[in-house]
Amino acid sequence: MKNLADWLAHLESLHPKGQAGIELGLDRVRLVKEVLGQTQHCPVIIVGGTNGKGSTCAYLESIIARAGYKVGCYTSPHLLYYNERVRLNGSSASDEALSAAFAKVEAARLQAGNIALTYFEFGTLAAWEVFAEAKVEAAILEVGLGGRLDAVNAYEPDVSIVTTVALDHTDWLGPDRESIGFEKAGIYRFGKPAFCADPHPPQTLLDHAVATGADLRLIGRDFGFERPAAETDENRLQWRWWCRSGEKIVKRSLAYPGLRGPIQLYNAAVALAALDALGDRLPVTMQAIRPGLIETELAGRFQVIPGKPAIVFDVGHNPQAIRVLADNLSSMGFFNSTYAVVGMLNDKDIVGALQPMKGKIDCWHLASLSGARGTSAETLAGIIIGAGLGGEIVCHDSPAAAMQAAKGQSSESDRILAFGSFYTVAGALEVLRKSPD
Repeated sequence: MKNLADWLAHLESLHPKGQAGIELGLDRVRLVKEVLGQTQHCPVIIVGGTNGKGSTCAYLESIIARAGYKVGCYTSPHLLYYNERVRLNGSSASDEALSAAFAKVEAARLQAGNIALTYFEFGTLAAWEVFAEAKVEAAILEVGLGGRLDAVNAYEPDVSIVTTVALDHTDWLGPDRESIGFEKAGIYRFGKPAFCADPHPPQTLLDHAVATGADLRLIGRDFGFERPAAETDENRLQWRWWCRSGEKIVKRSLAYPGLRGPIQLYNAAVALAALDALGDRLPVTMQAIRPGLIETELAGRFQVIPGKPAIVFDVGHNPQAIRVLADNLSSMGFFNSTYAVVGMLNDKDIVGALQPMKGKIDCWHLASLSGARGTSAETLAGIIIGAGLGGEIVCHDSPAAAMQAAKGQSSESDRILAFGSFYTVAGALEVLRKSPD
């Protein structure tokens, strides 16, 4: 019997590009899903979008669990361990549960005619097997890439969410927001609540929702949030969520969510609106919502590690995400120097992504990322110099080496920022985990 490491190696071997292999389409997943006999036994929420998917899933997961339900959450990619992708009530699935699910998918894949599933497709089917075995009462599925042709779209959502639409994965989804918006809207369904938390949704998303017959609900029109007009001691730690409910508008005052940054109010607002839409099947009370929001945690999303120097991890890797990161950094207070640990993939808009950091970094510790999609530290250095972003530049062979160097160079009054890719943050996190202090 294979252990989890054996299974993951097997998943990589099924596609010529291994874990990075991308082959959009639903036919393969649907065939194997049918052989598995998978049926949907609980409400399903599918969450797509360029940025904000992981945070929105985390809010949903936290609140639903707080309400006393058993909730399954499937996200990607992972930072340190594959198990992070499949969670039951916030805890990563065990090696044993994942291995048993992989064995079922493998048997069905062979029975269906030796279907060559991608790494993500295989993992998606296995996640559902874990959820079914655990008898979850709600399932949250995060889109891996796009939406319309993503493996999770083989399942039928009771509620669909698109968080934001920005430029990313343009080789697969198209060159502009209109093309990408159409792909994201592919998770909407006839007659089902379909949310968009982007304040300026592309026309293609709006049109596709109409053509699909989805019950489209937009931020600012059907739900949203308000900040205090003037801060007082009484309200400075609160925001107000609102949502249309029939002819009425429901409003709730809430403490700020556990995840940092103003953008999180968009993610929290759409999560709450989605739960409101599921109120007849999955009722949650304010007694679950309040602590659920406050206690939400998510590694790598403007994650500030306590101590000195201050250390910030953020998996942001596209222009929209890094603009948000830059804004969040500005609100952190004063630091003598900021050291950036950066590694990026070559299919990203690296110039556009790094532009918001112009003049904000005193020293760049650049890391080469391995694999076909990896960018060398030297290439990143050329981009930073060419764009006139400022700061000293040091190149390293890996994110771990870059993080080690940044730690060695910084003092207690400084700040270290690791960003640019899940791979970069994972490598930097490993250094902290191994550090004796």
